[in-house]
Amino acid sequence: MDGKKRCKWCNLKNPRYVAYHDEEWGKPNFDEAYLYEMLILECFQAGLSWECVLNKREYFREAYDGFRIDKVISYEENKVRDLLGNPHIIRNQQKIMASIRNSRVFKTIVDEFGSFHDYLRTFTRDVTVYETDRTTNGLSDAISKDLKSRGMTFVGSVTIYSYLQAIGVIYAHDKDCYLYQNDTLPSDRIP
Repeated sequence: MDGKKRCKWCNLKNPRYVAYHDEEWGKPNFDEAYLYEMLILECFQAGLSWECVLNKREYFREAYDGFRIDKVISYEENKVRDLLGNPHIIRNQQKIMASIRNSRVFKTIVDEFGSFHDYLRTFTRDVTVYETDRTTNGLSDAISKDLKSRGMTFVGSVTIYSYLQAIGVIYAHDKDCYLYQNDTLPSDRIP
């Protein structure tokens, strides 16, 4: 290893996890395809570790038709059976059904707001939150509540907080991590 200190959650023995920590996690990425993929993957994480999901990410991409939302929203029973039989992904029927339902809700949000990023901006006001050692905050509570009211499932506040960290809305590298920064407001001070 390179000797750099990283966040305590990062398994230094897993090169895929280290690369995710160093190159992706916490970096703002508001590309619509990325926002969609990460939301679906975060919902599969519920009750599991992110490392487990990350290790299966390429298999998920293949199984979910490259996370092309127009394909996923049209999944029917035969595709669900295929997903349930795929030994390389998380084969939880409730999560698979939620991934399809959540995809449909994601699409309606995009239709309503123009993009999922524009939807998120109604909550974030384009502010990056810098905070550590949290698993929820007022921002994740509000977005979770709204997504649930629109029909999404597996989008509790902890899942949404993790999602916001992944896409760079919440910057939460540990204080002794070489990537740590503290440049702006904690979540309770978002205008």
